[in-house]
Amino acid sequence: MRRLWITAFIVFTLDQVSKWAVVQSMDLKTRLAIDVWPPFLNFRMAWNDGVNFGLFGNSTDIMRWVLIAVALVISGWVLWWIRREDPKPMGYISAGILIGGALGNVIDRIIYGAVADFLNMSCCGFTNPYAFNVADIAIFIGAFGLIFFTGDKKPA
Repeated sequence: MRRLWITAFIVFTLDQVSKWAVVQSMDLKTRLAIDVWPPFLNFRMAWNDGVNFGLFGNSTDIMRWVLIAVALVISGWVLWWIRREDPKPMGYISAGILIGGALGNVIDRIIYGAVADFLNMSCCGFTNPYAFNVADIAIFIGAFGLIFFTGDKKPA
């Protein structure tokens, strides 16, 4: 479990520091767009009050708290499940990555009322209209890690 907590702390910190650096320090919240390495990496300010790609977003305060509750319940369930599973180290690390990302987005919803998304990447003639953040990447990687690095036990 120690690996899980250390990983969650690192991911949470990376997410919050990156958001502070880009959104606050570089003032992306006012500038709205900064071309870093076009088209491969751009910062585009997007306040996401829904889930992935803005699904279920409607800017109501009740939905904000519902999404906070859902993220906390899922994080709690992952903790409960991983303790019962007792996977190899990569399973604990994957759970920590997912939980750290989920908690990073929870903090955004509490502080800002929405998740601060700012990473925008395009390539090869494809223009990506969406923005995301470090927490979103972590949730995605953590979920896949849980699929690949857990469930190895054979039934008794």
